[in-house]
Amino acid sequence: MGEGAGERVDCVLYAWKNQACILLNQNRYKGMPNMTRLGMFSGMGMVIANMIGAGVFLSTGFMAQDMTPGQILLAWFVGMLIAMTGAKAYSGIVQLVPQSGGEYRFLSALIHPALGYFAGWASLLIGFSAPIAISAMAAGAFAGTLHAGVNTTLIAVLVILALTAAHAIGMRISITAQNALVAVKVILVAGFIIAGLIFGNNAWPEWTPPNTSEGFPIGSFMMNLFYIAFAFSGWNAAIYAASEFKNPKRDVPRAMLLGCLVVGVLYLFINWIFVANLTPEQARIVFTYETDRITLGHLIMQNVLGDTGAACMSIFAIIAFISSASAMTFLGPRVYAAMAQDGFLPRALKGKEGQPPVGAVLLQGAIALLLVLVYQLQEALSSVGAILTLFSALTVFSLFWVCFKRREYPRPAPLVLISGGLFLIISVVMLYYGFSRSLTLNLWVGISILAALIGYFIAKRKMPSRDKQNSGA
Repeated sequence: MGEGAGERVDCVLYAWKNQACILLNQNRYKGMPNMTRLGMFSGMGMVIANMIGAGVFLSTGFMAQDMTPGQILLAWFVGMLIAMTGAKAYSGIVQLVPQSGGEYRFLSALIHPALGYFAGWASLLIGFSAPIAISAMAAGAFAGTLHAGVNTTLIAVLVILALTAAHAIGMRISITAQNALVAVKVILVAGFIIAGLIFGNNAWPEWTPPNTSEGFPIGSFMMNLFYIAFAFSGWNAAIYAASEFKNPKRDVPRAMLLGCLVVGVLYLFINWIFVANLTPEQARIVFTYETDRITLGHLIMQNVLGDTGAACMSIFAIIAFISSASAMTFLGPRVYAAMAQDGFLPRALKGKEGQPPVGAVLLQGAIALLLVLVYQLQEALSSVGAILTLFSALTVFSLFWVCFKRREYPRPAPLVLISGGLFLIISVVMLYYGFSRSLTLNLWVGISILAALIGYFIAKRKMPSRDKQNSGA
């Protein structure tokens, strides 16, 4: 048998194993009526918590230097449509593979386990652990704006330890803590919008960007769209814990689409307040964000409520970052647990049915703490968004792979394929701009792929002996 035929057999066997796992999990959950399960609103909360961060309060300041108010609002609307098409495409994938594990599970089941393995390692090191560390550090930095002399590193360490403990103790405490943080975040965002609309200017702005160009600035529009995509990242949050929903095929797609729609509408209101009340000169404050921790929201609240308003904005930022870190602390370990279940990580990380994967939660928390303490990784993480966009695009591509190569799966619905096609086209354009302008990004992706492939083939060589032991047990 040739090498290519062997690869095809591996994929078919993995697909059969995957379908068997789905049926087995469904039967297990029928016998666990008292087990805490996730519903659609909890899924929406995960999506909202992952999406809303500091990005929406910064990006427009950069955009205002090259784009008019109308172009800025159009860019955010297009960003919402991109996220919605991605969520719709992912909803079709959940119908095929309604299991936890996110891109790792999807790519492994629908295309090839090696690609899923790469996505899983990217989730562990890039997708969750690193953003948790950055969010915790940002929460500490904003705490420093409220009281001089605050040890931001200590605050970050305490945030990670508290969230790791909360999400390792039990499902009920984990879900309750996460839902509470999301509720507070939404209330604060709504309060910001109401204050801006009532006390701010609502006339159409007449300012023009300092860097004007003739015609529509397609180059600036596409580059800024890439950063808007970062602000919308997290629309797929619910997929990582799909197995833990009461009805994953129904609740996960609804959670992604509704959560994405809610955030998109909030983003449009927020950016209207920005363009209607701030000039490009005022918006340049975002260029000193790393040192001053002042966002466009701070400027608005300072104008509306004075120093008290600015302090409220810092409190919102702290809660937003903690909420985001909490959602990632909850979701990330589901990926590593799925990898452990398949034999790519130690079995101790798999966890028990109906309980959080404690070992995976602790592993992720340890990596996040390490990143907080070294923190030299910050520059390398500038390419994280592009790498995550790459895996989202590959995952959506699996819909078309199923249509032509994996006939054992049902054909996705036409609307799902249309949404997936649009998402892929826009993602390819964005990635082209990213890769063509950054040598660092090319090196980062190349090194990551090489390391993941080496790890995959080492793990694969060990798996036959484990399978023999399990079959003989």
